[in-house]
Amino acid sequence: MAEILKGAAAAAALDEKTAEAVHLLKIRGITPTLGILRVGERPDDVAYERAAVKRCEKLGIAVRLVTLPAAVMQGALMAQIAMLNSDSNVHGVLMFRPLPAQLDEVSACEALMPVKDVDGITSGSAAALYTGAGKGFAPCTAEAVIALLEHYGVVIEGKNAVIVGRSLVIGRPVSMLMLAKHATVTVCHSRTRNLAELTRRADIVIAAIGKTESLTADCFAPGQVVIDVGINYSESKRKLVGDVDFDAVAPLVGAISPVPAGVGAVTTAILAKHVVLAAGGIV
Repeated sequence: MAEILKGAAAAAALDEKTAEAVHLLKIRGITPTLGILRVGERPDDVAYERAAVKRCEKLGIAVRLVTLPAAVMQGALMAQIAMLNSDSNVHGVLMFRPLPAQLDEVSACEALMPVKDVDGITSGSAAALYTGAGKGFAPCTAEAVIALLEHYGVVIEGKNAVIVGRSLVIGRPVSMLMLAKHATVTVCHSRTRNLAELTRRADIVIAAIGKTESLTADCFAPGQVVIDVGINYSESKRKLVGDVDFDAVAPLVGAISPVPAGVGAVTTAILAKHVVLAAGGIV
């Protein structure tokens, strides 16, 4: 049976360092503060907001909530973004996406200052991620993948990593982060031919394609490390599952992250870390 790479231990290790950084900032008279901007009441947004607030409060990070009705118009949204940008007491901003259809999401994202963009949604943050120059942060979930691997001592340098998924939220940014750690990276997606053949050759497989248990045992080989970023609701199993068929794959590979309680558990810890860094702390 594979080693189960649970996120709680990795998150706790990150929190310990973040809490110390918060303490040092407060000695300097700085209270790191996260602004959360949510439009509407999407259940997944509300659930993530609750988890983020809980973690930040535990670590001594202040949170300022800005909630807008789902029917809000562009001008009102942009005004709230401008307010958060101009408030020197707010160090990082998390804006939930996708936004309702009547809103121009690209304009809203670009209006946010990259130095406050703690979830990597602006082009400035993307430029920093892809070029290694400038200020900005990687998307929290993408960075959580790296944090989980490193916590469990998985060697990334020199390894063959296959990433299944090419979204701007996970697939592409995590490919850049893996390259920065000196892995050899292959990015696959829904139109990749011979996907199972490619994933079987990998040392590390990162599944982020957003399809319920679509990666089955034939996609894997003994000894691999598998990070499952997917989070889907299985009607047949009546529970949350990943993109990987965990029950079939876990007996085969060397290590695997569960869903839930894997990468997701680390994501809010990365968010808190980013807020502290944006406030001038060292983590």
